[in-house]
Amino acid sequence: MYKIGVIGDKQSILGFKAVGLDVFDCITKDDARHTLREIAKEDYAIIYITENFYAEIKDTVYEYNEKRLPAIIPIPGMHGTEGIGIQNIKKAVEKAVGADILFNND
Repeated sequence: MYKIGVIGDKQSILGFKAVGLDVFDCITKDDARHTLREIAKEDYAIIYITENFYAEIKDTVYEYNEKRLPAIIPIPGMHGTEGIGIQNIKKAVEKAVGADILFNND
């Protein structure tokens, strides 16, 4: 059975533990990078990562983009969203249909 993990600072991810997800408290981007690489080797189908760490370790996250599992999904941290999740959705739609059809400001 696959698992779901959450990587981020303690204050942002502690609530996920209450609903049964595996949480991984990280302090630095190097902690987050190491944790991502380690849990990606295990049976994690989804790994949520707070946007601040996601932005800091994009190069490592991108190593997993072409793989089926795990899906690595940015989530807002305790200080709110940085818009990274929406940017990723926009890029995926543009890649799929060849145009920005979601957030066109014209």
